[in-house]
Amino acid sequence: MKKFLSVLLAAALMGAMLVGCTDKNATDWEYIKNKNEIVVGITLYEPMNYYDESGKLIGFDTEFAEAVSEIVGVPVKFQEIEWDQKEVELKSKKIDCIWNGLTVTEERKQNMAFSKSYVVNEQVVVINKSNQDKFTSLADMDGINVCAESGSAGESAIEADAHLSTGKYLGCSAQKDALLEVKAGTCDAAVIDLTLAKAVINEDTDYNDLLILYGASLQSEEYAIGFRLEDTETVAKVNAAIDQLVANGKLAELGETYGVDVIK
Repeated sequence: MKKFLSVLLAAALMGAMLVGCTDKNATDWEYIKNKNEIVVGITLYEPMNYYDESGKLIGFDTEFAEAVSEIVGVPVKFQEIEWDQKEVELKSKKIDCIWNGLTVTEERKQNMAFSKSYVVNEQVVVINKSNQDKFTSLADMDGINVCAESGSAGESAIEADAHLSTGKYLGCSAQKDALLEVKAGTCDAAVIDLTLAKAVINEDTDYNDLLILYGASLQSEEYAIGFRLEDTETVAKVNAAIDQLVANGKLAELGETYGVDVIK
């Protein structure tokens, strides 16, 4: 009996070693297929990924990811992450991609592979309505207190601007946190994505005391999905799915639903 158990244990260990070797040598797409899920890293960010009143995760990127998932034949799993840790989460395989209004930059291209761009966006300055006479352009913003989400395109836009970069900067854990700083008066302005600003700043929301300063022109940009740098196979499959969703009108339909400017 002991001999039988020893043989059985040895076989189990050998099997585990073989699986480990297979996983280690597998391509990213094989790794994703073997575990039968694509883990998508997100933050809660309207209108891209957020919860509705019933607690269901919805949004442009949420439904977009689900539509691509159906085409490529692998279920999608959404995982909330800290935005400034996104590259670390991706490289460590805690997530398989970043699909959350991710801006394409030359710096990020050094660390990840991008899908086709699918949305046009820009960074905008948000201020309190009480300051609309004080701040009418970027030239009025030398030395102010300004905030953005840590690791975001908004943060990069602040660093690159000759006026905003002269003030005191506060990095926030989320874009909505930056808006709350402006509401509270602890920051004079926040720099966030236009997609989010249009979704949450209006008369029937908690942010009705804020406004988008359209006279302050910052960088325009494009959104794409970020994958591990070597993962060309998954990128190719997702790009083919994107083409299909553009051709059948599904992507444009999602853009209409969530007020997002889709690249045609």
